[in-house]
Amino acid sequence: MPLTAAILAFLAAAQDTSPIVVTSHRWAPFISPMGEPYRARNTADDTLAKWFAKADANHDGVLTALEMQADADRFFALLDTDGDGEIGPEELTRYEWEVAPEIQVNTKRKRQPGEKADAAEERARKLQDEAADGDVPLPPLPKRRREEDGMQGAARYALLNIPQPVAAADADFNRGVSRNEFREAAAARFTVLDTAHAGRIGLAQLQALRDTMLTAARARPKAKAPDQRLGNPLPKSN
Repeated sequence: MPLTAAILAFLAAAQDTSPIVVTSHRWAPFISPMGEPYRARNTADDTLAKWFAKADANHDGVLTALEMQADADRFFALLDTDGDGEIGPEELTRYEWEVAPEIQVNTKRKRQPGEKADAAEERARKLQDEAADGDVPLPPLPKRRREEDGMQGAARYALLNIPQPVAAADADFNRGVSRNEFREAAAARFTVLDTAHAGRIGLAQLQALRDTMLTAARARPKAKAPDQRLGNPLPKSN
């Protein structure tokens, strides 16, 4: 084989050419406190209850900090694909692009099962459909400025205002999340969710919190208004 061809073959083999597959889903998922997506198959599917039932290991109707940590351990094992005990940069990228692509900050917020689009969006889509049948330019869909959005990333579908719940567990900022960091984050998030300080959380309490979060996700807060949401919001741009 000529030298040039051999070099090109070597470079091609050294590159990872496997495609990234982004899975699209019709409705908004529920993102668990540790970042696991639960997706609805129909409009009656209660994704929050599905996660709660899995995390409530002894099925006594309440969630404890130990159960939440055990649930975090289970999800950690799914994300740690190479089994080295840490969710590294490549595994974080896989999480954002393959496991839960809906959390990407710049993606449009998906509607909850049964939720209707607002009037402005419906009108714009109707105009787009009509324009698609002719030779007229497609009108743009209405855009919302990032600072007007009530929530960003995973927070739009979750119980806490944490845009990237897996990466947010990186306590030492070394661009990797260890199992211990993930367990500590689970305990800390349980404490935030346990607003009654009872050491246990019922499903009804979380459902009420989720209703509050969904309202905030659809809201457009006033300029310079104090942020009353629970969690870790993204820093504001200047």
